[in-house]
Amino acid sequence: MADSDRSAAAIEAESLERHRGGQGESRAPSTARAGGQPDQGGTDRRTNPAVHPARRSRGPIYAALDLGTNNCRLLIARPHENSFRVLDGFTRIVRLGEGLSTTGRLSDAAMERTMEALRLCRNKLREHEPTRMRLIATEACRAASNGLEFIARVERELGLVLEIVDRQTEASLAVTGCADLIEEASAGALMFDIGGGSSELAWLDFRGGRPRRQGRMFSSIRSWQSLPVGVVSIAEKFGGVDVTRDRFEEMVAFVSGHLRQFRGREKLRQMIAEHPVHLIGTSGTVTTLAGLHLGLERYERQKVDGLWMNRTDVDATMQALLGMTFDRRVAHPCIGKDRADLVLPGCAIFEAIRREWPTERVRVADRGLREGILISLIDADRAGRANRGKGGR
Repeated sequence: MADSDRSAAAIEAESLERHRGGQGESRAPSTARAGGQPDQGGTDRRTNPAVHPARRSRGPIYAALDLGTNNCRLLIARPHENSFRVLDGFTRIVRLGEGLSTTGRLSDAAMERTMEALRLCRNKLREHEPTRMRLIATEACRAASNGLEFIARVERELGLVLEIVDRQTEASLAVTGCADLIEEASAGALMFDIGGGSSELAWLDFRGGRPRRQGRMFSSIRSWQSLPVGVVSIAEKFGGVDVTRDRFEEMVAFVSGHLRQFRGREKLRQMIAEHPVHLIGTSGTVTTLAGLHLGLERYERQKVDGLWMNRTDVDATMQALLGMTFDRRVAHPCIGKDRADLVLPGCAIFEAIRREWPTERVRVADRGLREGILISLIDADRAGRANRGKGGR
């Protein structure tokens, strides 16, 4: 999927039915601090106190920002029934982690690109005045020697206070964001989120019961792992432009070496053999494969999010992608120039996961951390109101 700037109207049209989509700019600083402690995707201590009087009658507005190694994404939404309705959003490929794997630092050019995207996000937040928001940064800012320095600059120049979350919190939020795509009949699922600088895996085991609330789905995580590999870091190590089949296999073998450290690796394999378990993938890699599989002339989120692909579907689509030249990938409407050098490294990560834990089906999720943040904030507020109501009786 080519992640370029998309209009708020387009995002809202794609997202009205449930929680999905969008990006933007931010407003007054929240009380969040960088480097906060993990909360397993639960409540957040960052509250934006000012609410515009005209908006209060229509209910609270929530905002979530995810600054990753490759993308800057914002989602602004209002609770709607058991989910939320997207009001506005923004996404832009900024490649904040470009060169990080070799230098250990965020480059000046990458930081400038990211500052411009965050400035747009700030403006959108100012416009919508969210009641509560959570703004997170992930692997690039975690790993870079000047990551905290960059976070401080963002606060100083833009008034945005970003929280650098740890890997376990990142995995928990991704699970929360994708929870309602897990098949009801499944005994468990393996969720993976292929990022720019790291990739998170979470094994969900429901054999002892399944959480009733989506915001508590992280409590079913039996084991999780954060791989120190993502599409940007793999592309920088192996190359992403001219990828031969031999080079692709080298990428897969490299990732497979990291997967051997997954706690409960063999037990998960046994569970897959004995019980209904499926993969659920959230990343530009998986949504791109879905778009290719469907033969879309342009990327259409409503056709991709929630799509089931079986093993032969994925095999055939990966083979077709491996057969494309770089120029063909650039020209493809579901890939584009921003992802053309990253999609095959992402496929290598996906392929290593598939080979380690072979399942018959994978469900595609065009959602993730931002949705997880919003669900967590809304769920916490609803629980708080319910508890206050009980106390008042």
